[in-house]
Amino acid sequence: MLKMITQTKHHSFPKMKEKMPPFKRKKSTVKNFPVKACTLDAELEFNLELKATGRDLYDLVCRTIGLRETWYFGLQYEDSKGHIAWLKLDKKVHDQGIPQQTTMPFMFLAKFYPEEVAEELVQEVTQHLFFLQVNRAILAMDIYCPPEASVLLASYAVQAKFGDYDEGTYKPGMLASEELLPQRVIDQYQMTAEMWEERIKVWYADHRGMSRDEAEIEYLKIAQDLDMYGVNYFPISNKKDTDLWLGVTSLGLNIYEKENKLTPKTTFQWSEIRHVSFDDKKFTIKPVDKTSPNFVFYSHKVRMNKLILDLCIGNHDLFMRRRKPDSMEVQQMKTQAKEEKSRRQIERNKLAREKQLREIAEKEKAIMEQRLMQYQEEIRLANEALRRSEETADLLAEKSRVAEEEAMLLGQKASEAEHKITQFRLTALKTEEEKVSLERKTREAEQLTARLVDESERRAAEANKLKEELLRARVAEKQAKEKLLEFLSRNAYINTSVSSLYSVSSNSVLDVPADLHALRLNANSPTLSLTHSPPPVLADHHLPSYDFIADNDMEQLSLEIEKERVQYLEKSKHLQDQLRDLKTEIEVLKVDEKQCELDMLHDEQVRLGENKYSTLKKVKCGSTKARVAYFEEL
Repeated sequence: MLKMITQTKHHSFPKMKEKMPPFKRKKSTVKNFPVKACTLDAELEFNLELKATGRDLYDLVCRTIGLRETWYFGLQYEDSKGHIAWLKLDKKVHDQGIPQQTTMPFMFLAKFYPEEVAEELVQEVTQHLFFLQVNRAILAMDIYCPPEASVLLASYAVQAKFGDYDEGTYKPGMLASEELLPQRVIDQYQMTAEMWEERIKVWYADHRGMSRDEAEIEYLKIAQDLDMYGVNYFPISNKKDTDLWLGVTSLGLNIYEKENKLTPKTTFQWSEIRHVSFDDKKFTIKPVDKTSPNFVFYSHKVRMNKLILDLCIGNHDLFMRRRKPDSMEVQQMKTQAKEEKSRRQIERNKLAREKQLREIAEKEKAIMEQRLMQYQEEIRLANEALRRSEETADLLAEKSRVAEEEAMLLGQKASEAEHKITQFRLTALKTEEEKVSLERKTREAEQLTARLVDESERRAAEANKLKEELLRARVAEKQAKEKLLEFLSRNAYINTSVSSLYSVSSNSVLDVPADLHALRLNANSPTLSLTHSPPPVLADHHLPSYDFIADNDMEQLSLEIEKERVQYLEKSKHLQDQLRDLKTEIEVLKVDEKQCELDMLHDEQVRLGENKYSTLKKVKCGSTKARVAYFEEL
């Protein structure tokens, strides 16, 4: 019976399921998994569905950071075997051998490099990401950089991070905590951190007025001339089993000797390559010229073959893309970037003008403050002179009064003496003795009278002199008072001028009080208060041919690029002179034992007068057939 019931339920179960009310049905749940995508200055975390592809994640990262030039970048990760790989955009994220962790980590990095950063990189976010990556590669010594160029690049990096150099706020040692130079450069010279900082500061001060994006693009323009910039190196060998380096670049494939990553021995441009394929460790590159032999090399690691092919296809696609008219998207981005740059330039000019006006106002205010202090000092001295004049006048008046009293007293004594003389004369006839006595007394009295008269005249003259001095003192006092009144009236005019100078509108940069006395300035501490989407990846390992591009056009384009390069080098002659002077200055402090092979190779290259572009021009000379034969003979 139980069996029958069970069977009945089993056969009738589909009907019961069909009749089951909708709210009782089980809904399928979509599982998500966490992903962390890191740029060189930010970390982004997302929750993706299990069916999400690499394209979904890549587009999500690009939208988040506002990147539209998506064809340069990729998501790099470390697979389950510890090998570096790039996320494939057409496959599910979960199906690409990514280690199963709590959060899947990816690095958002530049995978392909432009030929000319100033012309090709449009968005500021693109320039910033390239700047961070190239700067990190130089500091990590993945890209060789000469010591003098390292100092110049460091000055641009400081300008991009800290802005304009300000002598008032800059303190020695401020850059000591910053990683600015490769350790190889620091170890190579007997120089302290302060000495390096001083040399970086000299160039840093020259970059005043340069914005962050301008400093970063100048950094990249110098860095792109380094020999190892934009080169992905892979160990290979030729038919003779000679160990070599394959360099995949934006212009083509370079072949380097094992001990020299700076100077390629030969090169094959993308315009010369028709087809790229590999079989196990064997790579075959077919040139456009069908009469030329195939270029064959052998990779050391099979797992790197797909990466080499992927980089070849991507660089070739971008090489082709640059030689076609810009798409509507790129034209739109360039227009927007131009408008944005123009707007920012207008803002910077406006800010510079306002800053200049503020500096002028501050200078004028300092001059007015200085004048005010001078006038205050003049007032103090005038008051002091007036006080001394008043004291002198009072003293002279007192002396004149005393002299007058003395003169009156002497006059009274002279009158008394004359009266006595008269009495003596009246009694002179009494006796001869009395006469003689009277004569003697008379002579004495006359002498005394003469002395008293002289003294009286002298006192009278002194009194007259004191009166004259008193008169002159009162005249001087009157002049001092008139000068003080004139100065006070002129000071009122100055206060009115200062008030009009510092009264500004609501849109002005400064807010200065109208009354100079409200500034509360003194001679010791004057203060001022202010208010104020990428092309599809080729899956068949074939590169499209160049049938639509004529050889003459390619040659003409190469000549134009080379001409622009020569013009740029001519414009940077001053910079080259500065670099040469710095190299000469620090040459005496070099420790020869600390030089690496790349340093010696670079010095030899400089001695021969060669650079990255002259070397590439020289090694690409000759037919493809001759270069293939040269490669096989290495």
